[in-house]
Formats: sequence, structure tokens, C-alpha cells
Amino acid sequence: MDGRKFLVLDGGLGSELIRAGFDIKDHPLWSARLLVDHPKAIKNIHKSFLLSGADVLITATYQASIEHLVQHCRLDESKALDAIQKAVKLAHEACNEIGRNWKQCFVAGSIGAYGASQCDRSEYNGKYVDNMSLKDLVDWHRPRMKALLDAGVDILALETIPAQKEAEALVELLKEFPAAKAWLSLSCKDDRHTCHGELFSDVVQTISSSEQIVAVGVNCTSPLFVKSLLQSIKGKVDLPFVVYPECGGEWKDGERMLWHTARRYRKDLERCGQA
Repeated sequence: MDGRKFLVLDGGLGSELIRAGFDIKDHPLWSARLLVDHPKAIKNIHKSFLLSGADVLITATYQASIEHLVQHCRLDESKALDAIQKAVKLAHEACNEIGRNWKQCFVAGSIGAYGASQCDRSEYNGKYVDNMSLKDLVDWHRPRMKALLDAGVDILALETIPAQKEAEALVELLKEFPAAKAWLSLSCKDDRHTCHGELFSDVVQTISSSEQIVAVGVNCTSPLFVKSLLQSIKGKVDLPFVVYPECGGEWKDGERMLWHTARRYRKDLERCGQA
């Protein structure tokens, strides 16, 4: 975003909030709940990420759907949109309080998959796109995208997208905001395919034709698969890669989470830089 060869993303906001004692694991809004209840906690973790070397802060809006903010936080639609914009304000405040003269930092507005808002773990298979039209997906994503852009994010983070149809819907929606730029990262079930089953390389080549997509990559995917996924698009797209693999959790049949220590994958993460 500023000509540097590498930019360091922040860490897992939700994981750090849980570590700090907040019970968000089974809440439909995940970390976004604290935008209403404990906004200072979010800002403090943003600041800790910057002090640890992060260049990019991702807003606490990954799972912030309008309907769940209304339903679970007893907000009206206007206040729900305000909560999403507050996430951007908190990230900017963290940058300013740490000191932009100390380091330049960027704020990325998180837009997670539709499935993340359903609280049924369908973002890990993408099957919902089989019953939704492109227009359905565009219409659902529009309010959050507009709110984030109106609040002044530097870039949009279209992340953990499991299916080609949803990726195409987000690219289509970007056209309504011609000045907006975004990265788009897919979630993948193996070293070749998205969680929904399309070839990762095919999806990346399709979405990279948009001038508004400024980086492509993968997230919420086992580190074991990352190198092969990046190699599959190397030389096929002229865009930077964005990569932030998970810590080793695996969803089984969309129901159970099995955790492995991230240290198991340290060498795999080191090899990602060689892809």
C-alpha cells in the first residue's frame, strides 16, 4: 500500500479478546459484540498489535452483520451501522495514540463471508451459495461495505471467502464504490481447492481482473496448504499476495473444532515466504 516489499498484518483479535477474559466464543457477533459493550478492549488490542510490529489493523467487523447487531445488541439499524463505523474509529485511534510518526499504519475494513454471520460454521464449506443468487450476496454485503468505506478505511479486507460465487459478488459490489480498493483472500480445504470446491488458481485469476482488487491470497487455511496454493498462482497474477493462515484448527463436518499447536507448523510458515 505504500511501496514497501512486505507489510505485517495484525493477529487474531478474537483470540486475544478471549485471552483477555471476554466470553465471545459462542456469541453470534464474535469480537464485534465488544464494539457495543467494551470498545476500549478492542482498541487496546489494536495498540498491542502495533507495538508488536503490525503495519495493518483489521477492524472488528468480520462477523458484524446488521441483523445480528439489531437482534443481539438491541440496536436499531442506524445504531448498528454506527457500531460498524465505530470499529474503524477505534482502529484509527489506536494508530494515532501509538503515534503515526512512530510508524505508518493502515486500517483494513473486515468483511467476512456470509456464512460467518449464520453461526452454523457454513463459512467453512460455502454451501449456502448454492441457494443464493449473485444479487442476494451483493445485497447482503452492501450495508457493511458502505459503512466501512464511509468511515474511512484505507482498504477493505474481503476475507475467509469460501466460494467463487461470493468472491464474484464482492467484486461486483465494489463497482458501486469506484474509489474503493480491497484485498480478497479465500479459505481453502486443501492445497488446490476453495472450501466450496473450486480451483483456487481459477478463482484468483477471475477476481484479479478487477482493478479494485489490489492483493489476493488465502486465510483461515491450514499452513500445510499455503505454499502449494501460492505456487499455483505464481506468475499467473500480477498482484501482491496476502497470507494469514490459521493456528491449526480444523472444522470436521462443520460441527467440531480440533486444535493443534501452531508450533507444529512453524517450518511450513517459514516456507511460505519462499513460494
